[in-house]
Amino acid sequence: MYRYKITFAYDGAGFSGFQIQPHKRTVEQTLKTAVNKIAKNPDPPLHVIGSGRTDAGVHALNQVAHFDMPYLIPDESMRKALNSILPLDILVKKAERVPNDFHARYDTHSKRYRYRVDQGEFVNPFKRLYTAHYKYPLDLAKMQRAAQDLLGEHDFTSFVASGSQAQSNVRRIDDVLVKRDEINHEVIFEFEGNGFLYNQVRIMVALLLEIGNGQRPVDDIPRVLAAKDRQAARMTAPATGLYLVRVNYADSPAKNIDDC
Repeated sequence: MYRYKITFAYDGAGFSGFQIQPHKRTVEQTLKTAVNKIAKNPDPPLHVIGSGRTDAGVHALNQVAHFDMPYLIPDESMRKALNSILPLDILVKKAERVPNDFHARYDTHSKRYRYRVDQGEFVNPFKRLYTAHYKYPLDLAKMQRAAQDLLGEHDFTSFVASGSQAQSNVRRIDDVLVKRDEINHEVIFEFEGNGFLYNQVRIMVALLLEIGNGQRPVDDIPRVLAAKDRQAARMTAPATGLYLVRVNYADSPAKNIDDC
């Protein structure tokens, strides 16, 4: 068997998340169907292992997965073959042969997520599936200051939704960015860390929005972290604004192939 690593983008609006679910359209099942078609539908079927799951409505710019193929196919031919089968809301940007001990999930070094918030007066019909909407005033400086309190290793129990299967809620955030996109009238949040809990990014964004709007003090994050109580953080931002930007591996540079 030959192991392949693929880097791919997808529009999450038409999927019920990444993970296979009965009677639902998912990214994993769609990829699995394409891979098995290329492999001439072996029995048992081949599996596709992603770097992690994303929820319904969440998008990816550079998601990563691996699979084993019984035939040796040149990298570029594999990329073209997959894209000729896959629907238009998934694009394989790169396919490459990797050692058979490579694992898309377990070898992950860090991940970067982006969250887009549209600040238009009303919901833009062309952005409603790709941004959250928050029309209220936001103090960018306050959010930038507060976001620094997320850096480092913390117990993020207050920032994980019920249903998480993580054995530990301790995670490390290495980089955080809050900026304003004046052209598109959006506020952009980015987080990079060694792993993220179920809905963690969306909960962090919701709390920062409350700080930016003056509903919480700028120094509230240390208190929320110390509480280790989901109710201390309260809100969760919608899935539509969330993008998996990239997955970093220890032996590869932390950069995107591109952002589209």
